[in-house]
Amino acid sequence: MTLTKHTIEQLVTLCISGNQLAQLEIYNRYYKAMYNTSYRIVNNSFEAEDIMQESFLTAFTKLEKLKEISTFTAWLKRIVVNNSVKAFNKNKKNGEVGLDDVLYKIEDHQGVDTTTEITSVKAKQILDYLNQLKSNYKIALTLHLIEGYDYEEISQIMEISYANCRTTVSRAKESLRKKLEQLN
Repeated sequence: MTLTKHTIEQLVTLCISGNQLAQLEIYNRYYKAMYNTSYRIVNNSFEAEDIMQESFLTAFTKLEKLKEISTFTAWLKRIVVNNSVKAFNKNKKNGEVGLDDVLYKIEDHQGVDTTTEITSVKAKQILDYLNQLKSNYKIALTLHLIEGYDYEEISQIMEISYANCRTTVSRAKESLRKKLEQLN
């Protein structure tokens, strides 16, 4: 039985009734996006993979708590973000250094258009500068600029006041802007 043509609402309904093929289809549709969301926060590929897996398990076991089936994707993303922020704060508290920070990645750029290469280099530099920011700045900017959360949602995720959230995002943008001026 193939479920690739089903809508997310149909798949979630099938999941609620215990259909494991529907769970697999949802996983296949969203695992890359959820991994990327987690990775941008924890900056560790192995941990992001674990967080993504655990978040899917949490979502599938708590589907009955989902009020609106149509909001499944946002709900799943929120679970991933919350788990990622929790893991990031735990690692920061324990002073752990991620394997991705230690290993160097060698990429082969043969046959790549130079404009694409320049764009990807600038994007990588921007992400590197983002990762150099203070941890609360990095999380706030990632949630705001990359994940698209508004100030109210960020303040809830980071457990800070709305005013503090706006100030943090503003200061983080300014800090990133100063680092980016070094590029030019």
